[in-house]
Amino acid sequence: MMERAKQFTGARYVSLETFRRSGVPVRTVVWVVEDGGILYVRTSPKSGKVKRIRNDPRVRIAESNFRGAITGSWADGAARFVAGDEANRILGLFREKYGLQLKVLGWLGKLSRLGRTNQSQRPSMVVLAVELT
Repeated sequence: MMERAKQFTGARYVSLETFRRSGVPVRTVVWVVEDGGILYVRTSPKSGKVKRIRNDPRVRIAESNFRGAITGSWADGAARFVAGDEANRILGLFREKYGLQLKVLGWLGKLSRLGRTNQSQRPSMVVLAVELT
């Protein structure tokens, strides 16, 4: 399945489809990096996709534009949570691939938190590994 993951190497955006308990699919546009035949996605720990993946690791992924319009074919996979050194290494790959965009997002996040009393409670990123089946 490593070959299959390589098709996403150049993708800037992908649509990640996760599933509610009822089986209803939910699509979300995310950034992706590929490393060693595994696709990685970063997201907020408070996102709906994190909750859905905890309940059902089954996912589908397809290349898309930034608005979510599908531009590639769907691939089935399973997601798992990544932590520790592996997560830090993958976050470095995101910084390499999305450099300026990532910085701008960080600045916007800081601006949105200005004036809030509980700024130290900034949520960290969760890294998800998607292994295609």
